[in-house]
Amino acid sequence: MSSKEIINKIFKDAGIEINGSNEWDIKINNDKIYNDILKKGKIAFGEGYINKLWDCNRIDILVSKILKHDIESHLSKKDILKISANIGMKNILNMQSINRAKRDVPFHYDIGNDLYENMLDKRLTYTCAYWDGAENLDQAQEKKMDLICRKLDLKPGERLLDIGCGWASFINYAAENYGVICDGLTLSQEQMKLGKKIANEKGLDVNIILQDYREYKVDDKYDKVVSIGMIEHVGPENYDEFFKCVCELIKDDGLFLLHTISSPISVNKTDPWINKYIFPNGVIPSISQLSLALEGKMNIEDIHNFGPDYDKTLLSWCENFEKNWHKISDKYSDNFYRMWRYYLLSCAGAFRNRDLNLIQISLTKNGRALPKKARSS
Repeated sequence: MSSKEIINKIFKDAGIEINGSNEWDIKINNDKIYNDILKKGKIAFGEGYINKLWDCNRIDILVSKILKHDIESHLSKKDILKISANIGMKNILNMQSINRAKRDVPFHYDIGNDLYENMLDKRLTYTCAYWDGAENLDQAQEKKMDLICRKLDLKPGERLLDIGCGWASFINYAAENYGVICDGLTLSQEQMKLGKKIANEKGLDVNIILQDYREYKVDDKYDKVVSIGMIEHVGPENYDEFFKCVCELIKDDGLFLLHTISSPISVNKTDPWINKYIFPNGVIPSISQLSLALEGKMNIEDIHNFGPDYDKTLLSWCENFEKNWHKISDKYSDNFYRMWRYYLLSCAGAFRNRDLNLIQISLTKNGRALPKKARSS
């Protein structure tokens, strides 16, 4: 079979028609895409969209259908060999050293606050929202933040550390609504500047520090620690050290909440397209990888999975991005628009197919009594 015939068969068996009329069907603009996919796999598929080799109205549905489809069962051994060398390859390297992390984080988070201000909620929360009872993105993000505050059982005057605080949306919320004293760690200059500005304008007891968690030391330990959407940048080789650092920063009777995307299988490398264009050297952890790193350090008190909420969150971000594109289009290229749209919608499709989950894990240090509160709904 030719490359065109192989790709057409894959799509057809997945319920996708080339140049069809369904909103998830692919419109091929250049047949070059067929050979590119067989040569370079997933990265060529994403790059093909950026470079206008193909188009699709509902990339989220398209990706969900592709992920749900068992490709190998519909191909001959010869055809499988043509694509197996290019798709799904993994390697084992420590790509998340301190120096590399300091380079990688600005790649994504320092591209411009204006982009995120026109895509996210009013508090600039760049992690999965909690849609239970929420009618819009702003409400869903505040429900997520309040859920975390209740799981941490925050009390006025307690000291809280946020590892990977972003624009300080959570610690600003916690300080404002629960009266806690907050510190946040980030590696992004842009996030630190804007987060400080927001906290100062509201007169909140919030301090944002530009430092890697591995270099941060304190004498007075924290009552509560949280990390929201940051461990995806840590990497499997560093999970053990990450949890050791948390244990050093938190009181013996403290609570730690970890909010992260999770994979149903253990991997050591991310999707190649995401790695190149969106999150360099990021890796999605599995529960088993996290559990292994936690051994001898912390107890898991609760695991809460609300992965489908990320599908809805990503669609809301994409809707805002498309709606507000005219406000920022003079600063970004058309290729950037297509790249960002593909990123948001392809990730939505992955969550819809349950290839990705979103979990919150409530944890305590070994030896402490069961907390009064670890799960809230």
